[in-house]
Amino acid sequence: MLGTIVNALAIVVGGIIGIIFKNIIPDKLSESLLKATGLAVVTVGIRLSLAGENLTLLIISVIAGTLIGELLDIEGRLDRLGQNIEGRLKNKDSNITAGFVSCTLVYCVGSMSIMGAIQSGLTGNHEILFSKALIDGIVSISMAVSMGVGVIFSSISVLLYQGLLTILAQFVQSLLSPEVISEMTAVGGTVIMAIGLNFLEIKRVKVGNMLPAIFLPILYFIFF
Repeated sequence: MLGTIVNALAIVVGGIIGIIFKNIIPDKLSESLLKATGLAVVTVGIRLSLAGENLTLLIISVIAGTLIGELLDIEGRLDRLGQNIEGRLKNKDSNITAGFVSCTLVYCVGSMSIMGAIQSGLTGNHEILFSKALIDGIVSISMAVSMGVGVIFSSISVLLYQGLLTILAQFVQSLLSPEVISEMTAVGGTVIMAIGLNFLEIKRVKVGNMLPAIFLPILYFIFF
C-alpha cells in the first residue's frame, strides 16, 4: 500500500500548490491551462490506445462497457458523491464536482495505475507507483489551478481504487498476462481521450459510464 499512499499524497500536495497559484493566476490564463491540459490528456489517451493489437476487442469493450456503465449509472453516482462533498464544504465553486470526477478518472484509468498496484501487491516493489505519483503530482498542480479543490478530493478515489487492486492482485495474478494488460491499456486510453474531449468542451461524454469497458478484456481472454 505504500506506493498508493505516496501517490495519493502527491495529488494532495500538487492540488494545494495549484490552489495557491489559482488565487494569483488570472481566470483567462486558468482557462487556457485547462484547455492545454485537455490536449495533453487526449495525447496521452491516443498513445495508450495504440498499446493493444485487437481493434475488434477494443470496440466491443467500449460499447459493452458503456452499456453496463449506463445501466449502473456510474457517472451519476460519481457526480452525486462530488456534489455531496461540495455541499459539505458549503462552497459555491461549481468546479468541485467537475474536478473530483474528472481527476478521479484521469488518475485511475491507465496502465500505470493498474500495473503499479499489481506490482505493489505481488512483489512489494512500488517503483511504478512512485513514478506515477510524480506525474500525478505535477498534473494535479495544473488541474487545481483551473478546477479547484475537487482535485484534492480525487486522491481519496486513488487511495481506494489502487488500494483495492493491490489487495486483489494476488487473487487475479493468473488472469493478468501481458496481452490482457495491453488490451486493458488500449481500452483505458480510449476512455482517457474522452476525458480530454470533456476538458476541451467539444462534446460532453459520460466517461464514468465507460469505466467497466477497461476490465472486459479480462473476460474475453478467460473465454476465448
